[in-house]
Amino acid sequence: MTALEIAVTSAAGARVALAGGADRVELCVALELGGVTPSQALIEAAVAAGPPVHVLVRCRPGDFRYDADEVALMTAEVRTVLAAGATGVVVGALTEAGALDTEAIRRWADAAGTAGVTLHRAIDRSADPVAAATVAAELGLTRILTSGGAATAGAGVNAIARMAAAAPGIQLMAGGGVRIADIPALVAAGVAAVHLSAKRATRARHAGPAVPLGSADDDTHFVTDPAVVAAARTALDAAPLAG
Repeated sequence: MTALEIAVTSAAGARVALAGGADRVELCVALELGGVTPSQALIEAAVAAGPPVHVLVRCRPGDFRYDADEVALMTAEVRTVLAAGATGVVVGALTEAGALDTEAIRRWADAAGTAGVTLHRAIDRSADPVAAATVAAELGLTRILTSGGAATAGAGVNAIARMAAAAPGIQLMAGGGVRIADIPALVAAGVAAVHLSAKRATRARHAGPAVPLGSADDDTHFVTDPAVVAAARTALDAAPLAG
């Protein structure tokens, strides 16, 4: 059966995902910035909510080229999130030339030990996602989260199929703008899992003026929508598996 992973930013989101049939969650904060590493307390709360929790380890938004200090920090974060109860980590890094930064990724995988390691959508900004998938498999990673190098997984379905064929030793997980209608084609492409945020925006309620507090839209945050989680589970269960 194709697994369902839901990206969540709270313990409440983890509970909603579990109730809707998700097999695991990816936990992060600042989802509107692509996600960064959550706090230890949040990880513990999400773990207590029940589902297997994989944690995004990303020390900042922006590109995926990291200096030595950032790599060392994220190596420590890998150990910290696993000690807090996570069952897997989600990491990724690129070189200046757009290849996978195998040195950094290997350090994080070594720090993770026997825990699951997912290569995140840094691969979609690599120079050659199909070639990068084979490298990820050679590194012994558990899975790859990818849109096939496209703006959305639905648009990248053909590339995702090529990645699955080129790297059969690693699980491919389709993610990035996934719509419920995309799920049958993604399953047919041979993915082991489908990942979506199943989110809806909520607006802040102000007693006073809505004074901007930062450069991003700080008047909105996202919550996990139970109806979208349930619809994704239903679509996955109904989709015939690839050949």
